Amino acid sequence: MFAARRFATNVPRVRAQAAFFHKTAPAFVQKGDAIPDLNVLVENSPGNQVNLAKELKGKGVIVGVPAAFSPACSSTHVPGFINHPKLKEAGQVFVVAVNDPFVTKAWAESLDPNGKSGIRFLGDPTAKFSEALDLTFDSTAIFGNIRSKRYALLVEDGKVKEAFVEPDNAGLNVSAAEKVLDLI
Repeated sequence: MFAARRFATNVPRVRAQAAFFHKTAPAFVQKGDAIPDLNVLVENSPGNQVNLAKELKGKGVIVGVPAAFSPACSSTHVPGFINHPKLKEAGQVFVVAVNDPFVTKAWAESLDPNGKSGIRFLGDPTAKFSEALDLTFDSTAIFGNIRSKRYALLVEDGKVKEAFVEPDNAGLNVSAAEKVLDLI
């Protein structure tokens, strides 16, 4: 009790109360933000780094998923983009998963065996790209580590035009292909 009184008398009341409450809204990527300029994404092998800030020219879509080969990612989310009639109008499309490049390569081959969709599958093995977007969550109980939230970003000229981030991290609603690509 003495420490509490001492704290309350030495710190202005408003400041003391502010220390107990945090009112900041989530700061994840938003409309107008630049795509992170990082050499941390990999395609097909660890030596093939991809920097989306430099790679994505004009318009495009970045689809973020918690894990390759997971049920919603493999059966609904990514196939929704692969099969959407407006896919070609979207520009360059990238799927980013917090996995190694061997896993994302095998996943791409399983979902789009001939690569006809043109979608590129990238691994974010250290989650640094996802962290730079502030789109990670602790999924240790499910996947054993930090993973990407499920999202889709419409990108134009290196900046986020629209952000579709699932409020529960891994559900599939706002980032579904029909909700994202129907805006094109």
